[in-house]
Amino acid sequence: MSSIVEQPCYTLINIPTESEPINELQMKQDLEKGDIPVKIDALKKTIHMILSGERLPGLLMTIIRFVLPLQDHTIKKLLLIFWEIVPKTSPDGKLLQEMILVCDAYRKDLQHPNEYVRGSTLRFLCKLKEPELLEPLMPTIIACLEHRHAYVRRNAVLAIFTIYRNFEFLIPDAPEQIAKYLEEERDMSCRRNAFLMLLHADQNRALAYLAACLDLVPTFGDILQLVIVELIYKVCLAKPSERARFIRCIYSLLNSPSAAVRYEAAGTLVTLSSVPTAIKAAASCYIELVVKESDNNVKLIVLDRLIAMKESESHERVLQDLVMDILRVLGSPALEVRTKTLALAIDLVTNRTVEEVVQFLKKEISKTVGKEHEDSGKYRQLLVRTLHTCCIKFPDVAATVIPVLVDFLSENNEAAATDVLVFIREAIQRFDNLQPLIIEKLLEVFLNIRSVKVHRGALWILGEYATTKEDIESLMNRIRSSLGELPLVEAENKRQNGEKPSDDGATPSQPAQLVTSDGTYATQSAFSSSSNRKKEEKRPALVQYMMDGDFFIGASLSTTLAKLALRYKSLVSDEQKSNRIQAEAMLVMSSILQLGRSGLATKAMTHDDGERISLCLRSLACPTTIVQHVFTEGCRDALGRMLTAKAEEDSQTQKAKEKTGCIVQVDDAIQFLQLNKGADLSGGTGDVFEQSLSAAVAGRSNSSGDSPAPSALSKVTQLTGFSDPVYAEALVHVNQYDIVLDVLIVNQTEDTLQNCTLELATMGDLKLVERPQPIVLAPRDFASIKANVKVASTENGIIFGNIVYDISGAGSDRSVVVLNDIHIDIMDYIVPASCTDAEFRQMWAEFEWENKVSVNTTLADLREYLAHLLKSTNMRCLTPEKALSGQCGFMAANMYAKSIFGEDALANLSIEKPFNKPDAPVVGHIRIRAKSQGMALSLGDKINSAQKLIQAKVVQAA
Repeated sequence: MSSIVEQPCYTLINIPTESEPINELQMKQDLEKGDIPVKIDALKKTIHMILSGERLPGLLMTIIRFVLPLQDHTIKKLLLIFWEIVPKTSPDGKLLQEMILVCDAYRKDLQHPNEYVRGSTLRFLCKLKEPELLEPLMPTIIACLEHRHAYVRRNAVLAIFTIYRNFEFLIPDAPEQIAKYLEEERDMSCRRNAFLMLLHADQNRALAYLAACLDLVPTFGDILQLVIVELIYKVCLAKPSERARFIRCIYSLLNSPSAAVRYEAAGTLVTLSSVPTAIKAAASCYIELVVKESDNNVKLIVLDRLIAMKESESHERVLQDLVMDILRVLGSPALEVRTKTLALAIDLVTNRTVEEVVQFLKKEISKTVGKEHEDSGKYRQLLVRTLHTCCIKFPDVAATVIPVLVDFLSENNEAAATDVLVFIREAIQRFDNLQPLIIEKLLEVFLNIRSVKVHRGALWILGEYATTKEDIESLMNRIRSSLGELPLVEAENKRQNGEKPSDDGATPSQPAQLVTSDGTYATQSAFSSSSNRKKEEKRPALVQYMMDGDFFIGASLSTTLAKLALRYKSLVSDEQKSNRIQAEAMLVMSSILQLGRSGLATKAMTHDDGERISLCLRSLACPTTIVQHVFTEGCRDALGRMLTAKAEEDSQTQKAKEKTGCIVQVDDAIQFLQLNKGADLSGGTGDVFEQSLSAAVAGRSNSSGDSPAPSALSKVTQLTGFSDPVYAEALVHVNQYDIVLDVLIVNQTEDTLQNCTLELATMGDLKLVERPQPIVLAPRDFASIKANVKVASTENGIIFGNIVYDISGAGSDRSVVVLNDIHIDIMDYIVPASCTDAEFRQMWAEFEWENKVSVNTTLADLREYLAHLLKSTNMRCLTPEKALSGQCGFMAANMYAKSIFGEDALANLSIEKPFNKPDAPVVGHIRIRAKSQGMALSLGDKINSAQKLIQAKVVQAA
């Protein structure tokens, strides 16, 4: 492999677009004869050109002679950047002779009287990779440890640390020198840097220093405390016997004034100890951080740590006692923080704490009353759902919750009221003892409901569960009051004519006698005040809905009336009362039908609503046993089956989330870390920390441990052909917000390739972070080049480019090898997600970008096509399995996914099998909706490519 070391880019500089090409000769003259501002401008242009890939060897000596001796601070800062990026070696890898002069300039700057010049030079030396340049500077660097200014001393420690880590032979006694320096140093930032070096270079010396000042750790600065926590974590993880020695120090750091120190100390305490006292102290520290920190990102991160603690059974028992403290986080105004807090709290509620939790949530609900802010409505909806879950898990508290929630039915927040209805419907079905209370509260609030959806739900619940004579009569009175005068058409005509409708049937159009100011009588008819009365009179709520064209509420009302009349007939032996209720119900139904066909409403009644009302009329006119059973018992049985199925589904989901207990059989093999492949056989177990850190960062580890995952090879993309002079292939690593291209370049010729450069460009919402540095490839040699690409959104992107190189002795022409395109797959950024049906419908209505994709496949099975679609798009099917079961020749399913950038993607699948053609492929279409156009188009392209892949496989098999 090539010995050329990849040159990383330490400093990122924004390169402006030049309006005219830069003249190298003019720049040379400016650097030689210009004044200070001219030289500064020329030096900046030189840096920009080198960063753009230009090699300017002619300017190196000019800068050394005419710019390097200057004492201007701006020039010195620019020179540090220049020496960082300028090539310091010849094409054969040897150090340039001119760099000896530069090394002498480094030494003078390290002895400069200005502390800033010394410190910035020391920071620059951390970036040098040439030991030949560093070796003559070592005495001067060590002397900077005794400088009077802390800025110089702490950068000197960093420089020594970096040099020792990269070139240990230059300063082999660095840990010993830093340990002596640490004992005498008093500045906290310098001590932090020195301790950090000992932590990584000589852990025993760091441990000895910590043991000597263990009682003084709480008085240290936060930057030093963070490094101490890291050391304790590593030591205790490698040597469990040391835990008792340092656990008290971690306890004391839980009270540190620094939030970062408290966070790290709590995490370390949870890792090192499973004692309930330690877990409670760490959890309390986390809760205080969430409550007191103002940054929502910090709140979410700490909440995630609490959720992770809950996964452990022993930790969960401790957190259950702190559930009321966790609920203090609800004081945050951020909806996402409140959502996570409520989800965590509901998992920790027990029989001992449910009463307190419910009382707290009821107070929170009362605080949201009267606030019509968008987040207030969503927060109220979350509280309702949380109380719903509490009442289902602990039925004893339902009686205290229902009266509070029923009052929300009269609020303007339709989403929260709908959730209340869902809760009431489930509670009244599950808990028979609560039915009288729920019916009573619903009747009280029925006339104050303002939403048509809420009215429909309340009508269904009341019609289904009003099973006593008194409840039916009360409900009939409420319905009659909410409709006003009957028939509805006549009442509406009177209202439009300016007459006041009356319930007793009297004619309100008779003139009224009034007394004037002089004592005489005056007559006022209804026509003279019609305009004022039109403004004053308001229609009853149910009538207003139908006048606006929503006759579905009329069909729901008719169904409820049919249920009440049929049930009342079976409860009352008095036939006259029964007939009166039945006739009244039929009068309301016929009035609704007449209103729907009169043309007075904004929209005419639909055929379905008319048929439904007519069916209810016929059911009352000619009741049969089957009809009575369907109306009085069938709906309730269907609801019971639905709730049972939902409970089973929730139970299965909960079991899937629960971690299976670690069961160890007596004959299981014992795993020894030292005997594992690739283990550290030197006797130390320090790798345990690195392994746990890697597992935490990666999210999931390779269970086999023998080889990379098989899917890693599928990410290799061939960029050139095998017959090209330069062969290249790229391994694409897709991280969360960036893409790392690990490009292998092989010289397949007998020539030395100089200035071999990988030139890349992007299409789509991708951005190349830095240009890869040129390399030199010997004959038949190979090298690896890495390039970073930033990703800004979930869209298909393309990376393309070429490889440019020079052949020594072949003239001035450069050779070019064009690379194949690298297509970035959208599926790397999309993960399956879940949402409720209401949320899906809301997002479907809000999203404006839609992409309709026709189904074009050779698959003949509906379920098989759905499974293929879910696999190829990383989406999750929201339609329940029972709704998809069976064979009817048609399938409709909703799918949902979310990107790592927070973008939502919705899809609706509608497919069918052609009639009388069992072997024919499925047909239909897929509608995709997203908030951004790129998301919708990219997902549609992915579906089309997946369909073409199936067809290609079928053709190849044939």
